[in-house]
Amino acid sequence: MEIVRNIALVLHFIGLAAVIGSFMVQMKAPTKRVDPAMLHGALTLLASGVILVGALEMGDGTVNHVKITVKLLVLLVVTALVVLNRRKDVVATGV
Repeated sequence: MEIVRNIALVLHFIGLAAVIGSFMVQMKAPTKRVDPAMLHGALTLLASGVILVGALEMGDGTVNHVKITVKLLVLLVVTALVVLNRRKDVVATGV
């Protein structure tokens, strides 16, 4: 189970790097748009996060459900913004 947790953790970090890296690249771009890496990173974060929480639930650790819920809600908002704006050529800076 430790191997699954470590693989999911590495995937979680890769997804986080994809979302943050794409965001940083778009901050410097003259026209703001949603990069496909943002969508793939957000979905990777979602899948690996579910695996990490499941592995923790099955193990001996305790899960802080409030923290996990807040993180899930933030990720769902980010994913919704990416999905809704990924086909637009230019998006507002606030998005």
